[in-house]
Amino acid sequence: MNWKVLKTNEDYNKASLRMMELFHSQPNTPEHDELDLLIVLIKDYDEKHYQLPELDALEVIKYKMKERGMKAKDLEPIIGSKGHISAILSGKREITLKMAQKLKNYFNIPAEVFLHSA
Repeated sequence: MNWKVLKTNEDYNKASLRMMELFHSQPNTPEHDELDLLIVLIKDYDEKHYQLPELDALEVIKYKMKERGMKAKDLEPIIGSKGHISAILSGKREITLKMAQKLKNYFNIPAEVFLHSA
């Protein structure tokens, strides 16, 4: 099928169904190329039509800590001293790029969470 930019909900639904059919296609095949294209088209449609709420990085970190039963001191290997941790969690100090990378990897948080908090 010759895919074009998705403009209607019907186009979006057709593309989504086809993407699911192709999901396990083998790399380096026409089907896999079609899958790659559909992913781009669907992402484009989603970005234009659905706005996701912005997440506050500190709230996400606090939620992940609560989820894992962690205390602030448990972040020392990631962030540094107790003072740094306290300043970060209270919002008095910015999360550095290095800290964001470590937190992203440790908590398995999408990097986009940190882009909005800067």
